[in-house]
Amino acid sequence: MDAPGSSSSYFSVGSSSSGAVVLLHAKELKNWDDFEDILEERRHVSDLKFAMKCYTPLVYKGITPCKPSDIKCSVLSSEEIHYVIKQLSRESLQSVDVLREEACEILDEMSHKLRLGVIRFFAFALSKIFKQIFSKVCVNEEGIQKLQRAIQEHPVVLLPSHRSYIDFLMLSFLLYNYDLPVPVIAAGMDFLGMRVVGELLRMSGAFFMRRTFGGNKLYWAVFSEYVKTMLRNGYAPVEFFLEGTRSRSAKTLTPKFGLLNIVMEPFFKREVFDTYLVPISISYDKILEETLYAYELLGVPKPKESTTGLLKARKILSENFGSIHVYFGDPVSLRSLAAGRMSRSPYNLVPRYIPQKQSEDMHAFVTEVAYKMQLLQIENLVLSPWSLAVAVLLQNRPSMDFDALVEKTLWLKGLAQAFGGFLLWPDNEPAEEVVQSSILLHSNLASLVRDQVILNVDSGDSEVVDGLIFQHITLLMCSAYRNQLLNIFVRPSLVAVALQMTPGFRKEDVYSCFRFLRDMFSDEFIFLPGSTLRDFEEGCYLLCKSETIQMTLRDILVTEKGNAVLEFLVGLFKPFVECYQIICKYLLYEEEERFTEKQYLAAVRKFTGQLLDQGASQCYDVLSSDVQKNALAAFVRLGVVEKKKINNENIFSVNEPATTKLQDMLSCKTPIGKPTAARL
Repeated sequence: MDAPGSSSSYFSVGSSSSGAVVLLHAKELKNWDDFEDILEERRHVSDLKFAMKCYTPLVYKGITPCKPSDIKCSVLSSEEIHYVIKQLSRESLQSVDVLREEACEILDEMSHKLRLGVIRFFAFALSKIFKQIFSKVCVNEEGIQKLQRAIQEHPVVLLPSHRSYIDFLMLSFLLYNYDLPVPVIAAGMDFLGMRVVGELLRMSGAFFMRRTFGGNKLYWAVFSEYVKTMLRNGYAPVEFFLEGTRSRSAKTLTPKFGLLNIVMEPFFKREVFDTYLVPISISYDKILEETLYAYELLGVPKPKESTTGLLKARKILSENFGSIHVYFGDPVSLRSLAAGRMSRSPYNLVPRYIPQKQSEDMHAFVTEVAYKMQLLQIENLVLSPWSLAVAVLLQNRPSMDFDALVEKTLWLKGLAQAFGGFLLWPDNEPAEEVVQSSILLHSNLASLVRDQVILNVDSGDSEVVDGLIFQHITLLMCSAYRNQLLNIFVRPSLVAVALQMTPGFRKEDVYSCFRFLRDMFSDEFIFLPGSTLRDFEEGCYLLCKSETIQMTLRDILVTEKGNAVLEFLVGLFKPFVECYQIICKYLLYEEEERFTEKQYLAAVRKFTGQLLDQGASQCYDVLSSDVQKNALAAFVRLGVVEKKKINNENIFSVNEPATTKLQDMLSCKTPIGKPTAARL
């Protein structure tokens, strides 16, 4: 929660100058000269020679040499597993031997079998595949150098963003390329259904975890001890995705805390001196699974991972997916994060092997660290020209004059850079060629026909493809690329929408509206808990920097130059406000007193589909299951929907007065359009 205080204390940006917060919010622009295209060398050197190179990776100075089988023995003989098995034996009346056998089976199921021969096989195969489908794989060399030093000093945890299955393959490939230890990677059990491929992944460093533990205390104890043993021994960097799963919408998903809790524990129990957390940002010009993601967002079940499915996916080898940029962030010391914030004393009061219930302070600390790591990932994600162009196209759909698109995209490029965006834009090429190349790369989504850029919302033969409306597939795929912009635009956009929704232009009123919107959309975007004021100040600072607004002691005033900026920002954020308005309308329309999440998703999809068919709405984003789930979570948090667990299933019911009130607050009786705040 934000610290309470008087309204005047909320606004350290309250002076007419925004200089007071420049140091707080200014961001250092990245230098593209720091990046190296690793595929350039691969194109001139034999793949076999690369795979069979002398591989002697730098290792942790405190490493305990061991084999994968030694780790399993260490886990089974640990005091913690002995203690948990004894406790469970008393509770369940099962013998210690039976529980120990179960622990062995759990370890056999989850553990990796890292083998150099399989790593070399993947190096050979991935080198060929990446050269075929990517034009470049760019890596910041400075980040690699810092990682090299970090790996030798303390145990390392790699925390990459997650947009594609390629992510974990790419990271292992890169670490092998730079003679760094290949990581051990937390993977879902789904991959074990791929038979041969699943075992190859196991032998390349993957260890497998169930999606849910279902209150299984033995499984949790074995899994956590397995991860902690690898971390304590410095066996290899431990890699996992804070988001828990791939983001289908290109927005960063709110973090999961389970694995982060586990990897922090050895430090707090004084089993290691420090642990480095390394945020890694992986950016794609074109995402391999873009069509699959749109299908899943429209309600088509995710296909089960299988070797057959992988073989069918071979057709991607004939496609061009542009470039990948991998940015290794600075290693973050857990010791430094905890200094003056968390004490390790409580862990000294009981033996280390006894599991302890997490305190509220520790939960708050883990939550804060998770969001900080995600914000560092977001800061280093690369924006492509296509993300700019498609954002403009979606506000002018279904078509736009090519010259007008280039002009507006260049304008947006300047705004993105002013807001601190990490932008990929070839300076040695004319803007027309850059935009045209982007359209060509995404020719499945847009076409250039007689100086008109047209979104491909018509399949030609039929409006329906695989039971889905073709237009909806295309638009959701486009919105995923637009969403990449929201990483840097979300705070100024929220200020812009708050200005539009607030009747006057008092700073205090705008802040109150901003706070409401930020809370409403905290499942859609990544905000550091308790930093509402800081986020508001950052949004205002960026708008002042771009000469969109001016701030007096009490008011926020919009400049004439700022009209176009605010109109674009409101348009960028408009789909999310409209989505929540439509879902509020559905909840008031809902006749069932109680419903499950599955029933809600099916019914809201049908309801919103009818609105779109009737022309009552043009907000296709509301068809996304991600938005629908996030809205439900927000409404539960705000008391609009009540949630109860009945027979181990979440049951929801609508609070109609609260829903009506929320709908009025979202609309503010002012249609979303051009900003209506005071002008200079």
